[in-house]
Amino acid sequence: MRILFVGDVIGRPGRRALRALLPGIKESYGADFCIANGENAAAGKGITEKVAQEMFSCGVDVITSGNHIWDRKEGISYVQAESRLLRPANYPPGVGGIGYGTFQSRSGVPVGVINLQGRTFMPATDCPFRTALCILEEMDVPVKVVDFHAEATSEKVAMGWFLDGKVSAVVGTHTHVQTSDERVLSKGTAYITDVGMTGAMDSVIGFKKEVALRRFLTQLPMRYEPAEGDVWLCGVAVDVDEGTGRAVSIVRIREGPREGCIPNFGS
Repeated sequence: MRILFVGDVIGRPGRRALRALLPGIKESYGADFCIANGENAAAGKGITEKVAQEMFSCGVDVITSGNHIWDRKEGISYVQAESRLLRPANYPPGVGGIGYGTFQSRSGVPVGVINLQGRTFMPATDCPFRTALCILEEMDVPVKVVDFHAEATSEKVAMGWFLDGKVSAVVGTHTHVQTSDERVLSKGTAYITDVGMTGAMDSVIGFKKEVALRRFLTQLPMRYEPAEGDVWLCGVAVDVDEGTGRAVSIVRIREGPREGCIPNFGS
């Protein structure tokens, strides 16, 4: 089976790119299942029910997230109620929402999806490595995909090796810059350090570059806004043996706007 993972969707421009490009990508790749990270999908920070439903309508089966999932007050109750919207599983006990689940693919094969958050240069959470092992003890399906939302490259690489042979894929998110280290590890786990973003490339990680530059130059707090134009969809396609759960291949996807298909970008 083939699984698509779409990188962090940044605001309305990213959602419009998703709407315009994802159906064609799913068809051309023959995808059975689609995961997308949506923690920045609502105006660049957080998510709401309306935004999540828009992503589902584009063909996303499961939305993963990260530390910004809580940034929209109006979306918190939805995070707690929608089983297809995951928050990192290693938040402490008592935090609302769920961090993993098993979902049906288009071909009928169940797919386990686990959302974890790193701890290096990130908000304090429980150990993602030990949390992963606890989840895997109860997730009894061969095909399993991990979104590891982390800042440090070393922590992401370590998680890949830690879960090699235990899951089908470990896909890094959070830093928004697609890396070129996609590979299938020695025990059959597909890995990439960062899947990239679905947002404006004429930007600083999806946000208006002039605002980011002012922040770096002045060290003053700034309100980031999603950048407009030159929007690309980044992701990976992972082929998995549905019987064993071992990955067969992983291919990077980086698809830009086609003439006339993604008009009128806004934040």
